[in-house]
Amino acid sequence: MSTTTTASSADRFGVTLLFSLIAHGLVIFGIGFSLAKPASHLPSLDVILIQSTNKEKAEKADFLAQSNNSGGGDRDEARRPADPLSSSLPKPTPGTAPRPLEAGAPRPTPQTPAEVLTQRQADFAVTTAREAPESPSLPKPTAQELIEKNAEMAQLAQEYQRQKDSYAKRPKKKFLSANTKEYAYASYLAGWAARIERIGNLNYPDEARRQQLHGDVLLTVTLNKDGSVKRMDVIQSSGHKLLDDAVQRIVQLAAPFPPIPKTNEDIDELYITRTWQFLPGDVLRNR
Repeated sequence: MSTTTTASSADRFGVTLLFSLIAHGLVIFGIGFSLAKPASHLPSLDVILIQSTNKEKAEKADFLAQSNNSGGGDRDEARRPADPLSSSLPKPTPGTAPRPLEAGAPRPTPQTPAEVLTQRQADFAVTTAREAPESPSLPKPTAQELIEKNAEMAQLAQEYQRQKDSYAKRPKKKFLSANTKEYAYASYLAGWAARIERIGNLNYPDEARRQQLHGDVLLTVTLNKDGSVKRMDVIQSSGHKLLDDAVQRIVQLAAPFPPIPKTNEDIDELYITRTWQFLPGDVLRNR
């Protein structure tokens, strides 16, 4: 019984000593407790919605937005944009009141109560005389002027007749080249050139073969209606007189040629212009 009483007294003494030390510690160190005041408002995130964007990323952004936009302005300090958001629809000009649009179609007119009758033919007609424009009266020519005018007309008529007769006497000419497209003259030109090539290769100039001369000669040959050669003209020389003379001699050996084809033109002289080539290997070709 005494042992239990001693243990209870020791426990109470220990508890009392603990609370005493805690109380003295609070007084010595000045530790106190107070209720925390609630925050006046919660933190918020300010984000600006912009209508334009670009690929450039600002090194130091002034505001937060939904996309990058490295833009500019007219102020030195950074200011938060305050303009309202734009829309895809056009807006009226600021300061101008909208005007109502009028309908483009005309307003319907009411039907006339009275009916108007018309007829194709009338019982009477009104004739109006057209006013003829006044023309100034010209002075009549004198007899001497009439004689001089008639003489001038006769002289002009005689001159025209003389020119007509002179033109009728001139031979009708036809010019051919490698670009001709008419069938009658094209076939005649092909046969004419082939004949000269054959004669030229059979009678190739010996002097040109010995000297190994080569070159191109542009030659125009004039043929009469019966196919005979009228004249030959060297348009562009080969640079060697021997070759220029040789091609003319070959044309003379190939003459006479067939008569000129009969067409509606009924020409008298045919002009053929071709280039004759004296090639290595003692070959004569035309182009």
